[in-house]
Amino acid sequence: MGNFAKVRPIGRRRDGRPIYPIKGGAPTLLEQRDAIVAQLQDPNFDGDMDELLQRADEIAAQIEQAQQRDARLRQLQALTPPGDPQPHVGGQRRQEPGMQPDDRGEPHPVTAAEAFVRSAALEAFRSNGKQGKFAVEHRAAPAGTVTTGTQPQQNTRVPGIIPQNPDFPLLVASLLDRQTSDGTTLEYMRDTSGPQSTWNKAAVVAEGADKPMSGPFTFDLITTTLKTVAHWVPITRQAADDNGQLMGYINGRLTYGLEYKMDREILTGNGTTQMQGILTTPGIGSYQQAAGDPEAVPTDPKLITLRKAKTQGELALYPPDAVVMNPLDWQDVELDTDANGQFRVITSVTDSGAPMRIWGLTVVTSVAMTAGTALLGGFRTGATLWERQGVTILMTDSHADYFTANTLVILAERRANVAVHTPAAFVRVNFARATA
Repeated sequence: MGNFAKVRPIGRRRDGRPIYPIKGGAPTLLEQRDAIVAQLQDPNFDGDMDELLQRADEIAAQIEQAQQRDARLRQLQALTPPGDPQPHVGGQRRQEPGMQPDDRGEPHPVTAAEAFVRSAALEAFRSNGKQGKFAVEHRAAPAGTVTTGTQPQQNTRVPGIIPQNPDFPLLVASLLDRQTSDGTTLEYMRDTSGPQSTWNKAAVVAEGADKPMSGPFTFDLITTTLKTVAHWVPITRQAADDNGQLMGYINGRLTYGLEYKMDREILTGNGTTQMQGILTTPGIGSYQQAAGDPEAVPTDPKLITLRKAKTQGELALYPPDAVVMNPLDWQDVELDTDANGQFRVITSVTDSGAPMRIWGLTVVTSVAMTAGTALLGGFRTGATLWERQGVTILMTDSHADYFTANTLVILAERRANVAVHTPAAFVRVNFARATA
């Protein structure tokens, strides 16, 4: 007789007789799993329990191995080697812009542009001849559409003090703690008590003696509204069919434009028709070199002025974590040299990608900051950026005579405002010496 592989049963009947796979077809892992599950759930099973449990462990291991193999396969297919000229990866079509998978191989939108180009709304808009109007918001939100007319809005009241965490931002908005608002009205308590050193009366007391009372504490209830920041650009119907161009418009012009305007609002907004700016908030500190004889007391270099301003923030018991400067002022700091012509701040001018830092502070440069001044402070301690709406992208052909010109409109907007709840955490810096 020839050698035949032993065929293992995939299950057993109620009377204990084995069930063998159909001739010519091997049982799948799913079939084997279901058969073993049925036997484990059968209270009348009188077969070899040890063998059944061993088989259950084997099937579980095989299923887990298959899952790991599938995950590795999807992750490998998502990778593109540098310079790969092939249009396909792993036998599948390469993902177009906006379809990049995450580290587990699962596709997810990373930016507002990616969420927009992969949305079902854009696909429907294109298939409908690019007529009408639609919007896509890049932020997880509850299903359904809720308006102020269909559901009363609750004011967002900010509790407590926001903890401080280090950050390495590229924009001023990234320095702040960021939270989500549920309504259109923002209420928060602004601490107007001033520096902690003025009201903190904590002391060691003798046994039986009266304990000191700290204070006075003063708070103002600030009520404001979330502001809408928006702008739009025209785009041809042909460009709207190209995902690469569409993402370039959204990321390169619209989204960046919103962030640029947000930076200006966070710094200098008037707090009424605009967002609340930190520099326009009453109660922030200030530092400027004292007046003196210009012949006897030269003006401090800007890096020295920043160090003294940092000390002022520390004495107020609100340690600074960052400073916002005009690019011209940061240029002066980086180009400052000693008597031997050596740069004081940077050691190598070739390392342009190094993080911008001075005296342990993260540096953010912005043209929204007036040259000759700077804003130094504990940004996460002193303010919170509240956002009601993420970046929302809208597209329509219903604008002026654009329909007949084969031109569409892409609009981007977001709603947010800044709660400056601890003004004493900030120090406005003036690099010029005060006049007598």
